[in-house]
Amino acid sequence: MQSQIWIKSVRAGVGGGLALLVAYFVILTLVSGWDFAREQFSTFWYFVVALAAGFGVQLGLFIYLRQITRHSDASGKVVAVSGATSTGAMIACCAHYLANVLPILATTGIVALVAQYQISLFWVGLAFNTAGIVYVGRKAVQASRHMTLMEARR
Repeated sequence: MQSQIWIKSVRAGVGGGLALLVAYFVILTLVSGWDFAREQFSTFWYFVVALAAGFGVQLGLFIYLRQITRHSDASGKVVAVSGATSTGAMIACCAHYLANVLPILATTGIVALVAQYQISLFWVGLAFNTAGIVYVGRKAVQASRHMTLMEARR
């Protein structure tokens, strides 16, 4: 039983991380083309991979937590917020190229602002990932200890 929970959690985490990478490439390819997406990935791969891996870890921990407690937990909100932040940070590295597609003055101003702070946005995404991993991880450890005690009392 316990090994099945781990396998399901790892699969979900790997799948979530890969899905985030796919979203990164799809969005950048739609905005600026495949060559540009590859170029940006080669420049910022360490941020992109770290953000995707962090999201995958959070998702795996959340699935583990949900499986051992057999009910939903509020920490799912942390996974959702962090996942959105990670995706946004990964896409921010190239958001200034949206100005080519959407020549609206307000959008251009926002895109220029995002482009100016793209590295900072990556770090914010990584900080959210770390906070999410710590939060969900602590909840998973607490729930695991509680479930072990409950089983020992039976």
